[in-house]
Parts: sequence; C-alpha cells; structure tokens
Amino acid sequence: MNDLDLLLTPEGRALLDDVRGTAPADELAVATRLRRGHPAELVSAALGQARLRQRAAAKFGAEDANRMFFTPNGVEQSTRASVAAYRAERLRALGVTSVADLCCGIGGDAIALARAGIRVLAVDRDPLTAAAARANADALGLAGLIDVREADVTEVDTASYDAVFVDPARRGGRGRIFDPEAYSPPLSWAVRAALKAPHAALKVAPGIPHEAVPAAAEAEWISDGGDVKEAVLWFGTAPGAVRATLLPGPRTLLGRGLPDPEVRSVGRYLYEPDGAVIRSHLVADVAEEVDGGLIDPTIAYVTADALHPTPYATAYEITDRLPFNVKKLKALLRERGVGILTVKKRGSAVEPEELRRKALPKQHGPHSATVFLTRVAGAPTMLIGAPATAVTGAGPS
Repeated sequence: MNDLDLLLTPEGRALLDDVRGTAPADELAVATRLRRGHPAELVSAALGQARLRQRAAAKFGAEDANRMFFTPNGVEQSTRASVAAYRAERLRALGVTSVADLCCGIGGDAIALARAGIRVLAVDRDPLTAAAARANADALGLAGLIDVREADVTEVDTASYDAVFVDPARRGGRGRIFDPEAYSPPLSWAVRAALKAPHAALKVAPGIPHEAVPAAAEAEWISDGGDVKEAVLWFGTAPGAVRATLLPGPRTLLGRGLPDPEVRSVGRYLYEPDGAVIRSHLVADVAEEVDGGLIDPTIAYVTADALHPTPYATAYEITDRLPFNVKKLKALLRERGVGILTVKKRGSAVEPEELRRKALPKQHGPHSATVFLTRVAGAPTMLIGAPATAVTGAGPS
C-alpha cells in the first residue's frame, strides 16, 4: 500500500512518466541516476510499476496500461481487455445498467463495464488490490461509474443491482486451483449469489468439467486470437445452452446437442477446431458444418474430402500420411526441400521441438510444411500438409 500511495503523489506520477519503457538492462543505471534526486523507496516503486505496466500492455494495450496501476497478481489474473469488453457488451445487450463486480481485482472488468455505460460496484477484500482498482477508475476517467469498496464479497448486499459478476480467485500458494469448490469464494457460493440476481456471469477456468456446470447456467468458452482465455457461466440467459465464442469478432457457435461425429478415413483436408470449440465439446457442430468426421474417436481433428471454410477451425490440405517414423519424415522433408517445419500434436507424447530438431535436414530448403503428430484409428500417425489457404495446387508445398 505504501508503494501505491507514493506513486499517486505528484512526485510519484512524474517519476512514472520518467521511467516509462525502461528496459531491464537499463534499470540499474536509471535507478542510480534517479536516486540522486528522489527517495530510493520511490524510485524502486516506480521501476517496479513500470515493469508491471510493460507486462500488462499485452492485456490492456499500451495506452491504458501506461496510465493504470498494477500488482503482480493483478497483472497475472486480470481479464484481457478484449474479453472483458465482449462480456460487458453481452450484459449491456441484456439491458443491464448496474453490476456488482465481486472479486474485482485491479478493476479490469469494472473498467470494461463502465465503458459500456454500466454503473459498477467493484468489491475486493484485499486493501492494496482495492486501492489499485480505485486508482485505475480515476486514472481512466471512470470514477463516476465505478464505486470501489474494500469488503468481503460474501457480506455485500447485491439486491439493488441488475446483475452480479463474480471472478473467484483460482490461484493459491501452490499455483492454479482446478477444483471449483477450492476457488475463493467457492463456485457453489458464486452460484447462489448469481441465482439471487436477474442476470449473472461467473468467470471460471476453461478446464471446468462440464458436469460441474449448474443446470440453470449457460456455459460459454471464449478464445481470443486462437488462445482459450476463460469460461463463463451465464444466468438469466439460456439455461443448458453451450456456446463457443471466438474473438476478435465475436463469432459464436451455439451447440445443437449433436451426437459424436463418425470416424472416417483421412481425407484431403484436416480441420483443427479452435480451442474454445474443443473445450465446449462442440467439435460435432464443426464436423457437420464442414461435412466431415473424426480421424480417431478420441482425437479432436476433423477430416473431410472438400474444403469448407469456417471461422471455427483452421483447414489444412494433407499431402502425405505416414506411420510415425522420424527417419521417413526426415527423408520426405529433404525430398520436398522443406526448411520451415510447424509441428502440431494431439494424442502424441512426442515433443514438437524434439521432432523438429531430429527431422529437419541439415541443408534446409526454401519450402514449409506442417506435420500433425496424432493417432488415426488408434495408430500413431504423421499427417503432412500445409494451411489450405496457402496451397495453390494439388502437390506438396
């Protein structure tokens, strides 16, 4: 708290501007120079905050990150701004005008909600975290819409709010927490809080077991740029619905309860579903969209004979199929003049970097290829090809 208090002074804010963008290799020299005119404690706090802002730029964008205040846990656990903005827009579209943001952290979701025109009560029990959230609301000109309260979320009355948003802590002293009942607060408490409000959204880990999703909830898995970021349990929307949402976009695939796709022999095209599609168990919906089937009953790769572009999967044209054999792969890559090899795997224990090191010929060629380490009908298999959009002919890339 003392560090944040120091940084919020005029001297602290000026010093933050001075150290912005300082490279790690330059920190010692910068610190030595600044300590001639400023207290050592303040200089250390400013340089530490500058490092956190640099890390936070990937989530918040450089413009916002350079105005905000972070804690190490706050940077690690904050929602990416694009995901928070998407969720806030969903709430706004539901007619929500006020939200109780429980476990608000340093305020990333509260900021997105306020920018959507929603009034926010942001609650966190940690004094430093709540202070950072308050400072961020002020720094971004949103203090009029965000009321930050330092309190235990289990003791907050949310009856006057249109919606509740809960982002339980999913990290402990030993790292990530996978049991939803070990969240802080537990998922069961968050569900009870959600059921008291007209609408609610609970942020949970994307690995949450489907059987842990309450019957009253809609479950949504969200990816951003191909990386799965989170799952959200929605209340007051469509109980039992399952969806995968891809950002940017957004593009949303709503599950239709289809049975598992049939297993087919490998066709000309291989589709790699987006991670949100896989996590939401909607591979069958993608398979139907591309008129395809699975290469193996336990592997989430879809195969088809024709190219059907879809935003929910990346298509590859397969040129070769081999049983797993590094020597045969190396010979094929040498024959094709491949010098750039992308290795993907599903259902294989082989490490991609290890295979790339062993399989690439010493005399690298000018071409590129993608190899999939996987199983086909239970057998370890290598499928070689290239992104379908990059293939112009029937031959290998």
